[in-house]
Amino acid sequence: MRILVIGAGPTGLGAAWRLAEHGHADWRLIDAAPRAGGLSMSHVDDAGFTWDLGGHVLFSHYRYFDSLMEHALGDAWFEHEREAWVWMRDRWIPYPFQNNIWRLPDDDLIRCLEGLVENQRSTERTTPPAHFAEWLERSFGRGMCDVFMHPYNFKVWAHEPHTMGTTWMGERVATVDLARVLRNMVLRRDDVSWGPNATFRFPQHGGTGAIWQSLASQLPESQLSFGRTVVAIDSGARRLHLSDGTEERYDALVSSMPLSTTLRLTTDLPDLQRYADRFVHSSSHIVGVGFAGAPPEALRTKCWMYFPEGDTPFYRVTVFSNYSENNVARPGEQWSLMAEVSESSVKPVDAARIVDDVIEGFRRVGFIDGQTPIVTRWHRHLPHGYPTPWLGRDEVLDAVQPVLESRGILSRGRFGAWKYEVSNQDHSAMQGVEAIDRLLLGTAETTVTGRMNAEPPVLAVSR
Repeated sequence: MRILVIGAGPTGLGAAWRLAEHGHADWRLIDAAPRAGGLSMSHVDDAGFTWDLGGHVLFSHYRYFDSLMEHALGDAWFEHEREAWVWMRDRWIPYPFQNNIWRLPDDDLIRCLEGLVENQRSTERTTPPAHFAEWLERSFGRGMCDVFMHPYNFKVWAHEPHTMGTTWMGERVATVDLARVLRNMVLRRDDVSWGPNATFRFPQHGGTGAIWQSLASQLPESQLSFGRTVVAIDSGARRLHLSDGTEERYDALVSSMPLSTTLRLTTDLPDLQRYADRFVHSSSHIVGVGFAGAPPEALRTKCWMYFPEGDTPFYRVTVFSNYSENNVARPGEQWSLMAEVSESSVKPVDAARIVDDVIEGFRRVGFIDGQTPIVTRWHRHLPHGYPTPWLGRDEVLDAVQPVLESRGILSRGRFGAWKYEVSNQDHSAMQGVEAIDRLLLGTAETTVTGRMNAEPPVLAVSR
């Protein structure tokens, strides 16, 4: 069986690693980029600062993935306890917001509590929520949604919550326990332990991309093809047409290209191509700014921060130099911030001004002032940032994925499967691993179906 893998991000490298692990010789990995990493790639700018393509933190639901990470970097990691905050109303509120509303101004706190109490009374609900906005209001109350949930979710998704579905939630969104909220209020206690990433680790050198560069370097170089773009797929003949004028034959194809792109390129399936325009996503602007000196006291221990209000362009800022001192050119003498800004047709961004707008936002919230020396500015636009779980997504996926699979195409990964709920690095890599096990062993995939914490049948990572 000849297996082609499209994409050298976590999904494609997970697939390639598993192929090599099984000793399967007839495979090739193809990527349009010049090197491995995909959306988990890191970049070093002209000033020597390292930047990721977003606020990546590494945690795992899988023992297999843990072992894979040891093969990648051994013990060259920094371990961190999450310190995440929300900045709003000119104050810091610990994450998760809903557990720490006691820090809000009184009028906002009252609105939140009134909504929570009203929700406690509204127990007679016989129908599921129609969309994400309704799910938020049922879970958190109208007051908390008005104060935080609705504005923040629009800012991060770049789509209104009422246009999004509800099947994707799970550990992605913390719900609220009224008794716990009240205890925190009475005790004036910060409650910060929720979530799968309460602790995380980060590479000591090279950013997140170092993980995937290392794994790629341990694969047979002769079977990795970079700088080649897929321009058409003939699913009947099972052939790829590439930008260099060549063709590649396959028996099975594991693709982490955006699913909408795969549909457009599969020219012999016109009934599927019509679905391509129904896919919804947002773009991302990643802006990194490096500074001389030391960060202000308020940022010395923080990991990342959320910004729900409209007076700043970013929805999240990471103190990237806190992840690793080696993310700056001169450790101990410099520091860095990395901001994320979402964009869509309903939330446009002026790309020419975004770096200046981000820096002005840093000043507005007090991270820097007019005297803070800026060493470097870095900007990258990602056309595909977040795979939006839009209303009707599952029906479209159910219509197109079985047809592709019947033609030997397994579309997997963050945008390949278009399932945000299983799109972290561990999920994405395991989708590649499980796709190969399905092809070679006949075992069922579990991650792409949304069932969490599953393990592949062989737990050890060899090589």
